[in-house]
Amino acid sequence: MTTDAPGRWTFFRRALRKRCPQCGKGALFARFARLHERCGECDLQFRREAGAQTGSMYFSAAVTEIFAMAVALSLFFFTDWSKPVALSVGVIVVLGFSYCFLPIGMAFWTAVEYSVDVSNGESWVAPRSDA
Repeated sequence: MTTDAPGRWTFFRRALRKRCPQCGKGALFARFARLHERCGECDLQFRREAGAQTGSMYFSAAVTEIFAMAVALSLFFFTDWSKPVALSVGVIVVLGFSYCFLPIGMAFWTAVEYSVDVSNGESWVAPRSDA
């Protein structure tokens, strides 16, 4: 990586803005939680192999489980709702969170993969500083 190349955090900021982690210009998603095959600007391939987004599944599951625990504890300690009501509300809130968090997890994992490839000096990655 050259001295004028962006740092690792730049890749994550770009991806979390739903932009290509390499150039920062191309859209990451074709539609909700559906990655483009490649960046329309720099041609970076987002999914280079089968199972490339498996890590995002585990990351999203872990974050959702932590969120579910926080919701369950909050409902238990801060409400006097009956168990069926608390369970119904909790399930709806956690499912809504899980659905909304999915593209964030996918974007984060795309940045993780790109960052690792840059760190490993993969020949096909070329960090861009022009975005």
